[in-house]
Amino acid sequence: MNNQFKHICVIGLGYIGLPTAATFAAHGIKVTGVDVNQHAVDMINQGKVHIVEPDLDALVRDVVAQNKLSAQTIPAEADVYIVAVPTPFKDNYEPDLKYIEAASKALAPFLTKGNLVILESTSPVGATEQMSAWLSEARSDLTFPQQSGEEADILVAHCPERVLPGKVLQELISNDRIIGGMTPRCSKAACELYKTFVKGECIETNARTAEMCKLTENSFRDVNIAFANELSIICDKLDINVWELISLANRHPRVNILQPGPGVGGHCIAVDPWFIVAKTPEQARLIRTAREVNDSKPEWVIDQVKIKIAEFLQANPEKSIKDVTVACYGLAFKPDIDDLRESPALEITKKLAEQGLNILAIEPNIQVLPAKLPSNVKLVSVEEHNQADIHLILVDHKEFKRGLNVSSEFMIDTKGIF
Repeated sequence: MNNQFKHICVIGLGYIGLPTAATFAAHGIKVTGVDVNQHAVDMINQGKVHIVEPDLDALVRDVVAQNKLSAQTIPAEADVYIVAVPTPFKDNYEPDLKYIEAASKALAPFLTKGNLVILESTSPVGATEQMSAWLSEARSDLTFPQQSGEEADILVAHCPERVLPGKVLQELISNDRIIGGMTPRCSKAACELYKTFVKGECIETNARTAEMCKLTENSFRDVNIAFANELSIICDKLDINVWELISLANRHPRVNILQPGPGVGGHCIAVDPWFIVAKTPEQARLIRTAREVNDSKPEWVIDQVKIKIAEFLQANPEKSIKDVTVACYGLAFKPDIDDLRESPALEITKKLAEQGLNILAIEPNIQVLPAKLPSNVKLVSVEEHNQADIHLILVDHKEFKRGLNVSSEFMIDTKGIF
C-alpha cells in the first residue's frame, strides 16, 4: 500500500461504512469513522455495533480496543476520505444526492494536497464528478481532477460496494472491486488502497463506468426477479404451482429462473435501476418495466390476503373483519438480517394494518417496531404465531424454515417455504 495512506476517514457508518472501516482498521490502518447518528458513534466507541451483521461485533470490539478505530460526528484530518452515505431517490424516482453533498461539504475543510476521496455510495452516473465539483467549490485553494487532470492536488474515485448483507465481511475481502477514478492516477491510487485487504481482483476503469457497472449489476438482478414475480402471478391465475414449475424449468441446462417473493427490497436492487431510468428514460424501457412489476407485487400479495380473509369469514360466520388477526412473518427485506430498507414485507404489513386488521409482526431480528407502523401492529415471537387466523409468509428467515405448525388453509406463502 502507498505509505502516504496511513489514516482513513470513513463518512457514514451504516451497513457498508462500518464493516469497511473495521476491515481497514483490522489491517493496521488508523480509521476515524464519522456519522451524524450520535447513538451509533457512542456504540462504536464502546466497541459495540448498532446493526446486525455476522461477526461484525467481534471485529469492531477488537479494532476499537486496539485504538485502530474510533468514531465521531465530524470529519478529521486524514489521508483518505471514503464516503459511504445513503443515496435514496425522491418521490419521482429522481436520485437524491443530498447526503453525498452534505458529506462533501463536511469533509472539504479538512482536505490537504495529496488526499484521496472515494465515493463508495451507489450512485447515478455522474455523481462522482458532482462530488468533486462540490469539493472544488468549497476549496478553491486546491485543484481537482475536473480542472487539472493527472496533476490535480486531490484525487477522486468511485468504488461501489458489491457485498451481500449477512456476508459483508467475507465478501469485502473476497469479491473483485471495480475502481473508477476521474483520472488514471486516481484509479491507481484507489486501487493500491483497496489492495490493503481485497483478495479479489481490483479492476481499474473510469468513474462513470464504475458507477454504471454497479447499477447494471443490480438492474440485471431486478429484471430476473421481475420475471419470477410475474411468473408467480401468471401461475396463480392458471392454477399452477410456481415453485414446482420453476424447479422443473431449471432442469434445462441453460435456464436458471430465480425464486419469486413479495416484491424487491433493500437499498440496492429496489433503488439502483431507477438511477438508470432517471438518466435515460427513453432508452431504459425493460429496466423500467421490471421495476414496475416488482413494485406492484406487494399490492398483489395484499389482494391474496383479502381473498383469504373472505374465505376465513365465510368459514367463521360468527366473526367480523375486526376479529381477524393476520400474522406477518418477517419485516426485513431479506432473510436473517435486521435491514428494513425498502422492504416489501414492511410495506405490506403497514398497508394491512391501515385497513384496521389486527397484525402480529413476527420479526426475530429486531426488538422494536419501526415508527411508521400503526399502533395495531404488535411485535411478537415466533412461538406466539398460533394467535393468528391468517398466516402471511413474507421472509424466509431460518426461524420459519425450521418448521411452523401453521394450517395451510389460511396461509399465503410468498417465499415457497411450505
